[in-house]
Amino acid sequence: MAARRRPSVQAAETVTAEYVPFEEFRDGLPLNRFRVIVNPELAWPFVAQRVNAVPVAIAVVAIGIVLALAGHAITGALVVTAGIVFRRALRWQAPALLLQLASRIPAAYADATAQGVMEVRRIVD
Repeated sequence: MAARRRPSVQAAETVTAEYVPFEEFRDGLPLNRFRVIVNPELAWPFVAQRVNAVPVAIAVVAIGIVLALAGHAITGALVVTAGIVFRRALRWQAPALLLQLASRIPAAYADATAQGVMEVRRIVD
């Protein structure tokens, strides 16, 4: 059986979007002047770092454990559950939260666009 050769695939040129300044992004986003592309795989770690999700979740779970050990088992279990749900909800809503952070905090916008977590493109009429 002869092996078939696939035609060579030429590398596509990488097209980079023009950088949009934060002020223009903030003002133009509500007017739908931009198309925002968020990488969901990178959004969760970025948002978790920005809002300190891991330390907050650990603190909430630790408080729940302390409550459970102090004799308030139901309250402790609810607080532990709240800490776990907090992280899962943050992971699920990471792209939307990233957009909220980027539209309000200039440093978050600059970091997200520089790290490739979010790409902003102008909509051409």
